[in-house]
Amino acid sequence: MKKIVVLLSGRGSNLQAILSAKLPCQIVAVISNREDAAGLKIAQAHGISTVVVQHNYYADRASFDAALAKEIDRFTPDVIALTGFMRILTADFVDRYLGKLINIHPSLLPSYTGINTHARVIQDGVKIHGCSVHFVTPTLDAGPIIIQAAVPVLHDDTVETLSCRVLQEEHRIYPQAIHWICREQVWMDAEGRVANNRLEQPGAPLISPGLS
Repeated sequence: MKKIVVLLSGRGSNLQAILSAKLPCQIVAVISNREDAAGLKIAQAHGISTVVVQHNYYADRASFDAALAKEIDRFTPDVIALTGFMRILTADFVDRYLGKLINIHPSLLPSYTGINTHARVIQDGVKIHGCSVHFVTPTLDAGPIIIQAAVPVLHDDTVETLSCRVLQEEHRIYPQAIHWICREQVWMDAEGRVANNRLEQPGAPLISPGLS
């Protein structure tokens, strides 16, 4: 059974979704850069080891990442899942775990990398938004995409309503991506692309607003 370490900074809603999915893997630790992260309590309630590596105790990103890697390596994970981990990781850290490190991002990558995605989508008048699970590479939010989900942007959406709609899809696709990885149905190949041995879905267009 593959072992997973989860990294988080906040409420842990994606952690809860992963736990609720009862996947064929074991979450062996949850690590946070914030001691007040609510996700740590979720982990503790499920008997999962928790660790805090407080980022502001370190002089720079490299020293923080070295301390974080030391803690991760104690659990010898097969997968490291970022679930709202609000730290930009150094290239050395990413390269250390290349092919094992995955992330959930609230946009249809490669569009809208970085932060404040929902506000930017609304400002730009985008009609279809969503979320992506991807392998992490040294370039921020640029790794090969494992799975995506799309939602319509409604004419009266606010950041809060759109965020809520996207989050519901995050809770569906992140456990799915981890399930595929744990069953060795999806991986990052030597060319840095996503490879798989599972059947693809039949294609269908997504149009928003709908045609009349």
